[in-house]
Amino acid sequence: MLMETPRSLRHEYELYVENEIENYKFAISRSAMLTIGDEAVAQLNAQEQFNMDELLVWAEVDKIIRKRLRIPAFRTWQRRRIKLIEEYRRPENLGLRPDGVLAREMQFAAESRVLVAGAGFQKTALYLAAHGCDVTALDVEPDNVERVMNAAQEAGLTGKLQAHMTGIGSWLPESELTAVVCDPAAFAGLSPNERDRAIEVLQSATRDGGIHLVETIIAGENAITLTELRKRYKGWRVSVEEDAGSSKTFMARKMAS
Repeated sequence: MLMETPRSLRHEYELYVENEIENYKFAISRSAMLTIGDEAVAQLNAQEQFNMDELLVWAEVDKIIRKRLRIPAFRTWQRRRIKLIEEYRRPENLGLRPDGVLAREMQFAAESRVLVAGAGFQKTALYLAAHGCDVTALDVEPDNVERVMNAAQEAGLTGKLQAHMTGIGSWLPESELTAVVCDPAAFAGLSPNERDRAIEVLQSATRDGGIHLVETIIAGENAITLTELRKRYKGWRVSVEEDAGSSKTFMARKMAS
């Protein structure tokens, strides 16, 4: 379970409440918003608030919206968030194999920094973040990036997971990596030279003992093959693990230089 100080938990909760209220304001029509404003003024008048100003009215509007949304109290929200994190820690809840390479090989040290990319990046990113890894997730589709960050926010994992709208061929690491987890879709659209450069950048950024996993490789169906990967990872300790069906996972561990 992730541990946080009561102050940071309270701050996360306040941000959650603020986001829920602002999203509601954005979603409703102007006329509906004006109606809520009139209701807020009426309630303040009933409370004999004769020195009303704009800030006071907006605060009352937020109270009305919060009640309509039935936003949970802090303790209820905290229990839900802890439960959600525990669910994400179980690989089967995210469609991952509990006996798969990812669950078996990843070491969840506090300082682990992991890059995640490819078609299955969302579930992998949430799983690793729930285990305490600092995760950077990459995807070129804005909807996918928004979806994973919304899930991270709901679980209180935004401090552990950051998503960027870019591909693996354009991303440059800002710090040393413990692991890279991706699938062949991460390399789709890249030329052989671009794939070479992307892999070289990731290899250089990975610390000694770190691992790279390329999951769900299916012969004849992917942009990158096991033969190409073996060639690119000369000097690393390489193995190929059988997955469910006909797919395989390529694993490479960086040896000390």
